[in-house]
Amino acid sequence: MNDSQETLLSPVNGGEEQNNEKNSVSQAEPNGKSEVKLTRQDIIEKIRSLVDMPVEGVKDEIDLLKQSYYKIRKAEMEVARKLYETDHPEAPETFVAEPDQTEEELKELLNIFKEKKTAFAEEQEKIKNVNLARKKEILEEIKSMSEDSDNINKHYADFQQLQQAFKEITNIPAGEINELWKTYQLYVERFYDLLKINKELRDYDFKKNLDQKVALCEAAEALADKEDVIEAFKALQALHDEWKGIGPVAKELREELWNRFKAASTVVNKRHQQHFEHLKENEQKNEQAKIELCAEIEAIDLSELKSFSAWDEKTKQIIALQEQWKSIGFASRKTNNLLFERFRKSCDEFFKRKAEYFKEVKDEMARNLEKKKALCEKAEALKDSTDWKATTDALIAIQKEWKTIGPVAKKYSDAVWKRFIGACDYFFEQKGKQTSSVKQTELENLALKKDVIAKLDAIDENMESSEAVSKVRELMSEWNKIGHVPFKEKDKIYKEYQISLDKHFERLNMQENKKRLSSFTFTVQQMATSDQAQNKLYREREKLMRTYDHLKNELQTYENNMGFLNISSKSGSGMLKEMERKMQKLKEEMQLLVKKIETIDENL
Repeated sequence: MNDSQETLLSPVNGGEEQNNEKNSVSQAEPNGKSEVKLTRQDIIEKIRSLVDMPVEGVKDEIDLLKQSYYKIRKAEMEVARKLYETDHPEAPETFVAEPDQTEEELKELLNIFKEKKTAFAEEQEKIKNVNLARKKEILEEIKSMSEDSDNINKHYADFQQLQQAFKEITNIPAGEINELWKTYQLYVERFYDLLKINKELRDYDFKKNLDQKVALCEAAEALADKEDVIEAFKALQALHDEWKGIGPVAKELREELWNRFKAASTVVNKRHQQHFEHLKENEQKNEQAKIELCAEIEAIDLSELKSFSAWDEKTKQIIALQEQWKSIGFASRKTNNLLFERFRKSCDEFFKRKAEYFKEVKDEMARNLEKKKALCEKAEALKDSTDWKATTDALIAIQKEWKTIGPVAKKYSDAVWKRFIGACDYFFEQKGKQTSSVKQTELENLALKKDVIAKLDAIDENMESSEAVSKVRELMSEWNKIGHVPFKEKDKIYKEYQISLDKHFERLNMQENKKRLSSFTFTVQQMATSDQAQNKLYREREKLMRTYDHLKNELQTYENNMGFLNISSKSGSGMLKEMERKMQKLKEEMQLLVKKIETIDENL
C-alpha cells in the first residue's frame, strides 16, 4: 500500500459529503481527445467486449479496467462506511459492506480471459522453443561453414543470409539468450578469421560495422546529459542490444571501440545507481519522520483527557498529525506498510477511547437527568403545602441536593430546571401572598429604586469628575440600603439601574466590574437575611451558572471561528482584532460571574 492509498480513521463527526464522480472512473478514448466516465457496469460490458479479442492486444487494457472497477468499489464502500459512522457513531465498527452483486459477473469474465492468457502463454512458449531450435540449427550451419576453409568464399552469401535469419528470430527463452549470443559471436568471428575472400568486401563490412558502433558510442555518451535517469538507463540497455546485433570491426579497433562504449555505459550506470541511492536516503529520512509521528501519537496520555474540550483539543492534534503523515513520502518497502499499520493502530485507539468517553459522559448525564426528575417530583408534591415552615425546610434541602447533582444534556437542562424551579417558585409565591405587608413594602422599595435611577440619569455630564464620582457612589449606597422589590420587577428594575450605572462607569473611567460586584455583594447579603434566603440564593446561583455556560460556549465559538480567518488580508486582520476584543470582554464577564457565584456560596 502506498501513502496515497492509506486510509486514516476520521473523527466521530468526520463524515463529509462525497462527490458522485468517485463512483465512476475516467477512461481516455484512443484519440486522447476526451474522457468518458465509466460505471462498474460499463467496465464489465467493456471487458465483455474485449475478452474475445487477441490477448496480446487487450491484456493491458483489461488489467486497467479491473483496477478501475475495484477502485470504484472501494470508493463506494468508503462512502457507505462514512455514512454509517455518521448514523451510528456509537458503534462504527459494526459496519458491514453491502455485497457486490456484479462482482461475480466480473470474476467470470476475468476467469475466461485468464484461461485465454494461459493458452496464449503456452502458445508463446511453444513458439520460443521452436525459435530456439531454429537458432541452434542456424548456429550449426554457421559453424559448419566456418570450418570449411576450402570453400569459404563460396559460403559468404549464404553466411550473410544465415546472419540475417539469426537476428530476425527474437522470441526465445530468456535463459538461452546470452549463451546463444556467445556461441554466435564465436562462430561469426571464426568465420571472418578464416575468410579468404576479397579484402575490399571484408573491409567494407568492417567499416560499416565501425560506423554503426561509433554512432552507438556517441548515443551512449549523449545519455549522460539526459535529465530522466531511468529513461537514460533503459535507452542504454537498448543500445547494448543493438551493439550485440552488429558484426565485428577491424581487430586493431575492437578493444578501443569497446572501451569507449563501456566508459559511456559506466557513466549512465553510475547515475542510475546514484539515483537509487538518493531515493534510499530519502526513504530513510521519511522512515525516521514517520517513526517520530508514531512516537508522538503513542506518547499521548489518554487517561489525562477528562473533559469534552480536552478530547476535542487532542482530536485537532491527531488530525494535524494525520495530515502531516500524508505529506511525507515513501519509506522503504520493507517498513512502509508496517509503520502505517502502527500509526493507524494508534489513531484507531484514540478515536475508540474518545467514543467510549463520550458514551460514559452521556450515560452519566442520563443518570443525572433521572435524579433531577425525581427531585422535580418531590418539589411538585410539596408545592401546594400550607405548612410553610416545614415545607420551606424540605424545599431548601431538596435545592441543596439539586446542587450536588452533576450536569445533564444541554437539550434537557433548561426544561428540567424550569420544571424544578417552577414548583419551588409556586410554593414560595403562595407563601409570600400570606404576608401582604411585605408586598406593600416591596412596592415602596420599588418606588425608591426608581427614584435612585432617576437621580442617576439626572446627573449632569458636564459635572466635575470627582463630584460626579462622589454623587454616583452616594446613589449606589442609597440603592444598596433599599430592601427587596416585587419579584416580577426585580430583574427589570435592576437592569435599568445597571444601564444607568454603566453609562457613568464608562464616562468616568470607573472600575465597572468591581462596582457591580460590590453592588451584587450587598444585594446578596440582603437576600441572605430574608425569609426565603436559601431559595432566592439558589435560584440566583443557578441563573448565574447558566449565564456562565452560555458565555463559555460563545467564547468557544469565537475561538473556533478564528481558525478560519485569513489574517493576511486587511479585512481578515480587522475581523480578527474585533473578535479578540469581543473574546476579552466575554472573559471579563465570565470572571465577574465566577466572583458573584463565589459570593453566593459564601452566604449559603
